[in-house]
Amino acid sequence: MAKKVKALIKLYCPAGTANPAPPVGPALGQHGLNIMEFCKSFNEKTKGQEGLTLPVVITAYEDRTFTFIIKSPPCSILLKRACGVAKASGVPNKEKVGKVTMEQVKEIANLKFKDLNTTDLNKAVEIVKGTARSMGIDVEG
Repeated sequence: MAKKVKALIKLYCPAGTANPAPPVGPALGQHGLNIMEFCKSFNEKTKGQEGLTLPVVITAYEDRTFTFIIKSPPCSILLKRACGVAKASGVPNKEKVGKVTMEQVKEIANLKFKDLNTTDLNKAVEIVKGTARSMGIDVEG
């Protein structure tokens, strides 16, 4: 018999450095899950990706067990890392903060492809280009 799902919890956790402090502790604690067990297994699975903030979907079951799925990093974080800026533009249509090449955009689209709602790589590239445009980042090429 399948376990009964109690809740789906969506969090953004820093890769390799998740700890019981907010937002992880309160989100898991209110469902009675073992916080340290999650932190240890998450940190182990995300070793080598330090510096990225990763979305994670945790499925909590009635018997206080859980499973989790780690998604690819958000497009905005990958774009900021690619062009070397700390913050996106507040006025993207007037103030540009950086530039990325078409090769970098294609690389980001390949990384994000499984989490995007398209089956065409060219459409995935357009999604990434749209995110860059809304952040004030120019795409060259």
